[in-house]
Amino acid sequence: MHHIFKEGTNTEGPVLLLLHGTGGDENDLLPLAQMISPSSSVLSVRGNVSEGGMPRFFRRLAEGVFDEEDLVARTKELADFLDESAEKYGFDRKQIVAVGYSNGANIAASLLYHYENVLKGAVLHHPMVPLRNVELPSLKDVPVFIGAGKQDPICRPEETEELASTLESAGSNVELFWENTGHQLTKTEVEAASQWFQENF
Repeated sequence: MHHIFKEGTNTEGPVLLLLHGTGGDENDLLPLAQMISPSSSVLSVRGNVSEGGMPRFFRRLAEGVFDEEDLVARTKELADFLDESAEKYGFDRKQIVAVGYSNGANIAASLLYHYENVLKGAVLHHPMVPLRNVELPSLKDVPVFIGAGKQDPICRPEETEELASTLESAGSNVELFWENTGHQLTKTEVEAASQWFQENF
């Protein structure tokens, strides 16, 4: 997978896994990493699926309708890539915290839905429920921050609430941050994610 790895000054702390939104790339969320945890190492990944030339992490059939078979396969592909990257770059595989926006947040949530101990935590900006009718692994020690917009036309509030309660049912400590905005990422939302990160890691 196309990616950037930057070693931070705090090599003992979490590695930030950056996962962009539709049409983004591995450079998109680097400023976000600087705001959330400037001392952390960063692994920023580009999605392997192209939708009309726009990179994504998995296929969709329509707006808000995921290709579930592809989602499962791409989630495994990303999990395997994390294993390989930890070995290649010499960081602790158990120390990865995902930071994803939109499509990137969805694949990060899918990692949590499918694999135990795949992430140490996650910052999900405007995510959707990746899959329904699946049994989640234990997320007892995996805190999650969800940033959402009350006017978001893509991720409606009830979808956000469903995702939060599903993660909580699996044992995660979820912090839900609401903005009175749409699908865009705001400075106050990122600042809230940064504060959450400092408190949890």
